[in-house]
Amino acid sequence: MSSEKKPNITPTSNGPYLVKNLKNFANQKGPIKTEETMALCRCGGSGNKPFCDGTHAKNGFSSAKLEGRVEDKREGSKGKKITIHDNRGICAHAGRCTDGLASVFRLNEEPWIHADAASADEIIATIQKCPSGALSYSVDDVEHRDRDGEPTIFVAPNGPYVVSGKPDLNVTKRGEGASKEHFTMCRCGGSKNKPFCDGTHWHIEFKDDKN
Repeated sequence: MSSEKKPNITPTSNGPYLVKNLKNFANQKGPIKTEETMALCRCGGSGNKPFCDGTHAKNGFSSAKLEGRVEDKREGSKGKKITIHDNRGICAHAGRCTDGLASVFRLNEEPWIHADAASADEIIATIQKCPSGALSYSVDDVEHRDRDGEPTIFVAPNGPYVVSGKPDLNVTKRGEGASKEHFTMCRCGGSKNKPFCDGTHWHIEFKDDKN
């Protein structure tokens, strides 16, 4: 694939995501037809989701990061066989970890990660389901973060754009230890850590019945 044809995403200032050269685009209903350049809504207000219809210019959408967001800081939880790396600042709160392996990833506890509470294989399988890239792991001092696959954007039901396959993300500073291969991008308009999802769609009860 030539460099000029590599899929890329540009979060525009106070406007949509401009997505170029993407072939794999889908929601829970199946594939979505793509164009060479697409403008995807991220203000939460478009009547033509997931595409932008200009509503951001009317509803006062701001693409700025907001005060009070979770600190961009990566921490490590070292176990006997595996070390779990975690950056809460880029977590989308999809619940794949706490719902999938509650013995290790414990809600309402501090520390909330217990790296020896399950087998390394169970922990790895759970971390591989993390859509945001907030979680990764190291075994024998070798970190494992990314996965194989074609550049893809999935429109999560009532949630973020789930991006994988390492499309370029332009003009964006990433969080500490963040994956460049998979990440989640806000489309409800409410994240304090734009362009990344921080789980705000849950709290504001963002709805998108079409996707």
